[in-house]
Amino acid sequence: MGSYKVVEIFTSINGEGRRAGQLALFVRFQKCNLHCSYCDTRWANTAAAAYTELTEDELYRRIKNSGIKNITLTGGEPLLQPGIGALLRRLAADDALSVEIETNGSISIAEFSKIENPPLFTLDYKLPGSGMEDYMDTDNFRYLKPQDTVKFVAGSSKDLEKAREVIASFQLTQKCAVYLSPVFGALDPEEIVEFMKRYRLNGVNLQLQLHKIIWDPRRRGV
Repeated sequence: MGSYKVVEIFTSINGEGRRAGQLALFVRFQKCNLHCSYCDTRWANTAAAAYTELTEDELYRRIKNSGIKNITLTGGEPLLQPGIGALLRRLAADDALSVEIETNGSISIAEFSKIENPPLFTLDYKLPGSGMEDYMDTDNFRYLKPQDTVKFVAGSSKDLEKAREVIASFQLTQKCAVYLSPVFGALDPEEIVEFMKRYRLNGVNLQLQLHKIIWDPRRRGV
């Protein structure tokens, strides 16, 4: 049985995506393979980050004992965890849970999308301002289902233009939910709204990070 490097588990509301405002249990895994310019979880992203090693059984019990239905697996990058497929299958077999996995768009989701009752994928596309666009695996768009989400975090007008190009090229609004979000403090949300109006971006959602509005943006565990 596999074990997983977990840096924190906490209950809060979902700050982003389809379940924004809903109660969720967050499981944050250690380590990420990308280094985005605006990353707000750098403290969890390196192999030196403090963690608790939990077996599949231990983690499943922690999740069940929380009494929370919405489970968000995040990071770091959760798909880097060895044996993460086994955990996803274990959680998928429990109809009382609704599992979402937040992944950075650089790792193939093909294998995980084939799981019976797969998790909801919230898949990033890293725009030029992140410095990580070259690592994006656009083959992932083939495996998206209507319940999934592609998220674009924009820090400039150049980022917005690239997001528009990717959305159109891969017809993302016909495949799944699409969200545009500003880099916190770098781009005025009003600029995104005006951009959406200018280009008639039907089916695209503006997203603000609720947890950074409710609490101090630097606060952890919320």
